[in-house]
This record gives sequence, C-alpha cells and structure tokens, in this order.
Amino acid sequence: MPEASRLGRGPPAERCRRPRRPAGPPGPSTRPVHPAGPPNRSATAPKRRRTDDGTRPAVTATRTLYLARHGEATPDETTLTEAGDRQAAALGRRLREARLSVVHHGPLPRAERTARLVAGHLDGTPLHRSEAAGDYLPHLPRREELPPAFADSALRRLDAYPAEDRRRGPALAREALARFTGPVDAAEPRRELVVTHAFLIGWLVRAALDAPPWRWMGLHPAHAALTVIRYAPGRPASVLALNDMAHLSPELRWTGFPDELRY
Repeated sequence: MPEASRLGRGPPAERCRRPRRPAGPPGPSTRPVHPAGPPNRSATAPKRRRTDDGTRPAVTATRTLYLARHGEATPDETTLTEAGDRQAAALGRRLREARLSVVHHGPLPRAERTARLVAGHLDGTPLHRSEAAGDYLPHLPRREELPPAFADSALRRLDAYPAEDRRRGPALAREALARFTGPVDAAEPRRELVVTHAFLIGWLVRAALDAPPWRWMGLHPAHAALTVIRYAPGRPASVLALNDMAHLSPELRWTGFPDELRY
C-alpha cells in the first residue's frame, strides 16, 4: 500500500507535489530593504498603557523636566536682587531653544519674578502658577530613617521650620510627584520648566534615583542653576544634568552659599 494511503493523508503523492521553480536568476524581492536594518518602531512610536480604570488604552510620551531654583532674592524675599535678575535673564537665554511647552512656578514672589524674566526670552511659552512648585519641607523623616551620624543635627534643623511648612509639605510633595514627573499622557513629547526652590529640586532628584525619602536633604541647587530629568515610557528616570551653571558668568554662580560649597 502506498505510504500516503497507509497514513490516511488523502490523494496520491503525485498530486501533492509542489511545482518546481524555473531555473534562472532570482527575481527582485518584494520585501523593503533597510540599509541600517529594519526601523526600531518601539523607539519612535508612542507607548500605550492602561488608564486608571484599566479598560481604555492611553498613549504616553517622554517628558523632559527642567528644574531651576529662583534667582538670588533680596533679604526680605519680596523680589530679586540685581544679580538675581541677571541670573534669571541668563537662564531664559539658555532655554530659548529648548521648545518648552509651559513654565510652572511657585507662588512666592522670588519664584514668580524669576519665571517671568525667563519667559520674556521665550516665544510665548505660557506661565502656570502652582502651589506644588512652592517652598516647603517635602518629607519629615523619623529618627530611625536617618544615619545615626547626623540624625540629631538633621532633626534639629527641621524642627526650626514653621509648623505650617512641616504640616502641609508632604501632601504638596506628593502632588508635585503626580503633576511634574513621569511620562506624559499625550501623543507628543513635552518639555516643561519648573521654577521652584531648593527643597523641591532635591525631592524630585531623589525620586528619580529611587533614593530613600529623607535623601532630599544634602542637595544644594544654586540660584538659577539647571537640573534636567527625562521620563521615557518603559524606562527608569534619567538625571541628565544636575546643578548646571554653564549659562551663568562666574560672579553669578553660587550666590548666597558659603565658600566651602563652591567648586
């Protein structure tokens, strides 16, 4: 009995044979040719993730977050010094080509004036006042969170701040993380500037590096210095720049800081 019939595979083997391809040079391929390999679609296409209810797909894109401390303030903190105005103007010129979509700023006068001076060098970038970009204590550590070598001195310094700053700070810090960090829910990447204060910059850098909550302490952003964090879908946050003062002339760097903190 023929093998095909014995196995119950249908018609005789002669009818199942495929026609031979005629001899000769192969014809042109219909597949697209990519000199450098096929395109990496995952690198260019926006990522999709589930929304909070878990039912509808949402598109996310990269957020590049620029953080800047306000310019040097007057002793009463109602405005900026002459050096602070110059620092803010230099920061605006530095960011002129950054294609920012918005400039957020805290509610205090020194942050608001800095943001307005920066925006004066940008092409119609809108300003947005935000309490979450204000000046507050983002996290109050317990003694057991801190290294024993400096726990006592750190807690004494924190206790010296007004009770209101200590009370409202943690909630505002959580709001800042929700508002300013992570990929954006949009099809196109966004670049945002937050003009704020030293503690919030330390808090957001700490979060980007997954450091312990108390580690916002010990970071010293200079006036009008730039810190840049990138949040790409599906990747850990990247700190691209920290305390960058390249746009400031030497006499405008580290204003208000003791000599031992200058480098």
